[in-house]
Amino acid sequence: MFSSEDIKLLRALAKQVKEASLDPINAEKRAFWYRHTSLKGERPAVFVHPDGSWNEFLPYESLECGDWYAKHIEYILKQRIFRYKYIHDDVPIEGTFHVQKCFTNSMWGVQPKFKPRSTADGSWNHEPIIEKASDWNQLSMPKVEYDDYSTKLRYETVGNAIGDILDLDLVGNQHFNFHIMHWYCDYRGLENMYMDLVLEPEMVHEQIRFFTDGVISMFKQYESLGLVSLNNDDTFHYTGGIGYNSELPQEGFDPDNVRLSDVWGAAEAQEFSSVSPEMHEEFILQYEREVMELFGLNGYGCCDDLSKKLDGVLKIKNLRRVAVCPWADIAEFLPVLGDKYIMTWKPQPAYLAFDKFSTEDITKELNEGVRKANGGRLELILRDTHTVKKEPERFDMWIDIAREAIKNN
Repeated sequence: MFSSEDIKLLRALAKQVKEASLDPINAEKRAFWYRHTSLKGERPAVFVHPDGSWNEFLPYESLECGDWYAKHIEYILKQRIFRYKYIHDDVPIEGTFHVQKCFTNSMWGVQPKFKPRSTADGSWNHEPIIEKASDWNQLSMPKVEYDDYSTKLRYETVGNAIGDILDLDLVGNQHFNFHIMHWYCDYRGLENMYMDLVLEPEMVHEQIRFFTDGVISMFKQYESLGLVSLNNDDTFHYTGGIGYNSELPQEGFDPDNVRLSDVWGAAEAQEFSSVSPEMHEEFILQYEREVMELFGLNGYGCCDDLSKKLDGVLKIKNLRRVAVCPWADIAEFLPVLGDKYIMTWKPQPAYLAFDKFSTEDITKELNEGVRKANGGRLELILRDTHTVKKEPERFDMWIDIAREAIKNN
């Protein structure tokens, strides 16, 4: 149960979100995304994801609610209010709040170890716990368990607090991205993984097979437990952008039994950014494709240059989005992807992090990128903005430059 103080705060925030959601511009933005992800958009999409910059404008310690789940709601509502005030991209403000069902996932049964950061925003290192092949036996297959009692109590509690203001949507899992090579490195270490590809290839294949079977089992458990929820809405899609789409759910959809084939999936292996296309195919991509066959639409890639690996990527079933990282050349993607796939381009975010903000480099980059993508399907995704020097106006300045580049190219 939420305290009266928590409820008072949440209701005030919910009313602001509701008011923002009634802005007619949201309907236009929503309709645009439906066209865009269905390959019918009239222009590139523009999406800003503040990522680490949220800590500058909405640090967790600034949240006022006492209950942890009330804090969760407070955080989401304040993010929407911030976006409505400061980030005028193509993302609509929705008046629906997703109440998450209560469930647990054992994942691989053993927690990986990491060498901690030296500073709050610093980097960390893997601390391998797998020294020899037999050590992988510590891991176990994921087990998902659903808590119906806690779910009903949570839904009732949220409903009593803000259910008369915002539309409540009870959801299970909406994020079906998976990271097999990341998991391998979590337990074995990044440097060791590279050595294993050459010195222990059979061990790599055996363990990637384990992770592949495990993640397929995990997703199917979500499905059988009624924990698969639609993500063809404002849900963030891992490769980039958001999920609005008119092709999902697929034919035969039953709202009481949502299938994996009704939702977006995504995968990446950015740890393989320096690995050859042949090894990428052999050690990870062929396995990722098995999992991605489960989903109605898919995205692939993250912060690795896929330009030399597109032949294997295009074999992914129901592929719709392909990531183009900041150091990749869009000109190499366009001839292969054409207008049949969305190029999820992530321009360089570092330009927003400099002490003195300058638009010159941003203008040059965005104009060159949009021009190179002419004839294809493009979305401009500003991500990994770990700081904007506490100047939220930098987001809209970037958006204005992006829209001008789209208009002029």
